[in-house]
Amino acid sequence: MPAPPPDTRTKSDDALPDLPRKGRGSVSNRPSHRFGVADRFEIDDGWSDHERDDWAKARRKTILGVDTVRHIISRNSSPDIHFDRSINPYKGCEHGCIYCFARPTHAYLDLSPGMDFETRIFRKPDAAEALRRELSARNYTPAPIALGINTDAYQPTERSEKLTRGILEVLYEFRHPVHIVTKSALIQRDIDLLAPMAGLRLFKATLSVTTLDRDLARVMEPRAATPMKRLETVRVLSDVGIPTSVLVAPVIPGLTDHEIEAILEAAAAHGATRAGGTLIRLPHEIKTLFEEWLRAHFPDRAEKVLNHIRQCRNGKLYNAEFGSRMRGSGPYAELIQKRLALGIKRYGLGKPGAPFDLSLFRGGDPQLNLF
Repeated sequence: MPAPPPDTRTKSDDALPDLPRKGRGSVSNRPSHRFGVADRFEIDDGWSDHERDDWAKARRKTILGVDTVRHIISRNSSPDIHFDRSINPYKGCEHGCIYCFARPTHAYLDLSPGMDFETRIFRKPDAAEALRRELSARNYTPAPIALGINTDAYQPTERSEKLTRGILEVLYEFRHPVHIVTKSALIQRDIDLLAPMAGLRLFKATLSVTTLDRDLARVMEPRAATPMKRLETVRVLSDVGIPTSVLVAPVIPGLTDHEIEAILEAAAAHGATRAGGTLIRLPHEIKTLFEEWLRAHFPDRAEKVLNHIRQCRNGKLYNAEFGSRMRGSGPYAELIQKRLALGIKRYGLGKPGAPFDLSLFRGGDPQLNLF
């Protein structure tokens, strides 16, 4: 048996310290990914500290690629998720949220879950066409679709690409129910489609709000809408009759968990009818990326936050077990869940919503639509 390749991930003496980049969440482009043995480090090449600081402050440009697909609807059977199908118009996400559970998916593209994830975005230009084919299949049975559940369907590049808009047009044409979770105010652009769909009980929206602290949001979710802009979007959607929820997610012990009640109160004040929350998840490479980010931006509380997360994950930074991966376990996690439940009750955010209407679906076998 041949000897395994050498481990090249040792940081050399002339490697530069990892520094935050303007407008980006990741501090570095490491780890390369879990399938490789090499890692990436920036090396001192003789530039002065002043020139290096200018480089660190420079905005790293986004590169847009193409991902062609034959099928656009993804299926899942996870007992932790309330839907069995989803659509993701993009791979990677410019929002740059450091905690994003989707970051490890870039490893399958031989790219880093770090900076690559938020700067190397792949769009699916044939998404609407693929969706039309799938909804037209004779054996297709409708059920609510979660749009943009892996990476945000309304991330910045959607302004020009309009892939989400095209998908919604097809869903409206077929009278197919859809639910969107987003951090973007760009969803307001499509109210002309979403409001009529909501009137037919075919659409619901959820805005994710992690913190009300604008400064924290700037470094934690650098290209997402500001917290207040998200709450304003909740108000706009609610005012036109769209059932709109707020998701307190992720709750980060020791960093954002003190805001749970304030976020729920603000959600109710802006017209949300329902709310929920999930605990931070740090699978695969995210553990390293999150710790780098935490020590770079909040060195004074990094150990406290990491220890609180371990208290919620059986001594680890992540536990992937079904039933607990969204909620955590142990006294600290249970306290978070109790606070969420009490806050939801206090601010009237547990109102039962009307179910989606599946009877309006116009796809599948066209002969069935005659009856």
